Amino acid sequence: MYSPPADPTDRQRMRRAFARSARVLGATIAGPEVWGWHGRTLSVRVQHPERGTCWLRLLSAPQDKAAGKIWDGNRQAAVLFDGYVNKPLLYDTTESSSDGYAYRSELHQYIDEPVSSPSPVLRRDPNPPPAWWDSLRTDLDHVSAAPVNRMAVRQEWVDRTVPRFLDVPGPRITDWRTAHGDLHTANLTSHTPYLLDWEGFGLAPAGYDAAMLLAYSLLAPAFARRVRDTFPVLKTEPGRIAQLVVITELLQSASRGDHPELVPALRALASEVS
Repeated sequence: MYSPPADPTDRQRMRRAFARSARVLGATIAGPEVWGWHGRTLSVRVQHPERGTCWLRLLSAPQDKAAGKIWDGNRQAAVLFDGYVNKPLLYDTTESSSDGYAYRSELHQYIDEPVSSPSPVLRRDPNPPPAWWDSLRTDLDHVSAAPVNRMAVRQEWVDRTVPRFLDVPGPRITDWRTAHGDLHTANLTSHTPYLLDWEGFGLAPAGYDAAMLLAYSLLAPAFARRVRDTFPVLKTEPGRIAQLVVITELLQSASRGDHPELVPALRALASEVS
C-alpha cells in the first residue's frame, strides 16, 4: 500500500471523484482507503446491493493522458481472462471527468484473502505450499498463450535503456509472450493465489513474469529458489533476456526513488546473467 498524494488538493479531488463514482455504481463505502502508486489510484471495499462486498478502484489521469495501456488494462484483461485464471472479476465500470482530470471507476470482485507481501519487495518468505506454485504456473501458462496486441515491453525501450543501466547492448527479443506485467507478491494473494492488478499486462519477453517475481524476491533467498525451480524458462536464453529487461526496469525505477534497497541484489543478478 502506498501513501496518499502529498498535495492535499489532490487528495480531496480523488476523494470527491471516488464518492461520485460510488454513487453512480450504487455502492456504499465499507472499508478504509487504499492508495496506489503516487496517489494515482484510490481503492476501497464497498457494499453493492446486487454483488455484495466488492472492491471499488478509481483511476485518475489528466484528461489529455487518459488513454493507452494503463488506462484500459483492467478492462481488457477482464475480457480475456475473467473466469479462466484466478483473478478478481470485473463487474462494472464508469467514467467521468472534471477540473481537467479523467476518472475511471472499476467495480471488482472482492477477494477475501491477504496478499502474500505488503510490498512488492519480498523480505520474508511466505512459504506457500506446492499447490500455490502449481496454480500460479498454470495461470501464467494460460496468460502467456493469449493473443493480444498490447505491449508491456517495447524493443525500442530495451535498446535505449539496457545499455544505460547495465552497460551491455540491449538484447534482441525474438520470443514474445503475453505477460501479467507486474508480477510480485504484493499482487498475489496468499492462499489461491489470485493475481491482482492487471493494468500493465501485454506482450513481453518469454519468462518476463517469472523474471519479475524473481527480481522482487531476491531479498528472500528461499522464495527466490522456488521461483527458479517453478519456472525453468529462467534457465533458457529467452529467460536470461527477460531477466536483463526486468533488472533494467527495476534499476530505472530505483533511480527515481522506488525500492533502492533492492539495487545491490539486482546488480548481483545482472552479473550472473549478463
